[in-house]
Amino acid sequence: MSEEMSFWDHLEELRWCIFRVLAALAAAFVGVFIALPYIFDDWILGPSKADFFSYKWIGLVMGDASDVPIININVASQFLTHMSTSLWIALLVVFPYLLYQIWVFVKPALYSGELRGVRTAFVGSTLLFYAGCALCYVIIFPVTFKFLTGYRLGGEITNTISLNSYMSIFLTMTFVMGLVFELPVLCWLLGKFGVVSRGTLRAWRRYAVVVLLVLAAFITPTGDPFTLMVVFLPLYLLYELSIALVPPGSQVADTQ
Repeated sequence: MSEEMSFWDHLEELRWCIFRVLAALAAAFVGVFIALPYIFDDWILGPSKADFFSYKWIGLVMGDASDVPIININVASQFLTHMSTSLWIALLVVFPYLLYQIWVFVKPALYSGELRGVRTAFVGSTLLFYAGCALCYVIIFPVTFKFLTGYRLGGEITNTISLNSYMSIFLTMTFVMGLVFELPVLCWLLGKFGVVSRGTLRAWRRYAVVVLLVLAAFITPTGDPFTLMVVFLPLYLLYELSIALVPPGSQVADTQ
């Protein structure tokens, strides 16, 4: 470890880490706010269009092959959506820098033998987070959106999708999938602390498969086996990756 720091030294370092993250977030927010009108129609609203690229990739056919209009019903909604979406995308952009500042803060408390592992965890968590967001944008959200907008409870009911509704689901699903993809890193950390072991995760594999299948069916309620497997396989691979990453020496009683 580096030279011991006092409580006030740690507090001061934490204050500067937070300040640097907020400064980076503010800069990213301004940049995204300026650029958003140029990318909003093609990228943010891309899944609402019939010619969205992932629909062609996976051969998705649900309902009619037409655009889904997005309407605004509140006077200030477009401006507030511009602000909130810029903030969320700025958070997405700044995420690696946030992890770096966390690394800067905890680094003095680590021994030299621990530095490499924690550094690897930070890099891996960044890549996995973006991979989860990308998978949601390309497959999971478009499939879910197409199904929900094409669902009819009654023949006289017409779906009219508001901007607030679209953005709420879009942003929530994207960030949730990013966080779900942090599972391998979380399991690695829990293994380091002796909370879980490889044997425990292997013993629960059969139950995990069932849970992941139900989760994939819930995310993609289309009844299409191909789409179901497209969502299930990455989740299952995450579970297997979690098993592989748990340190073999974890002090947890393995369940056979």
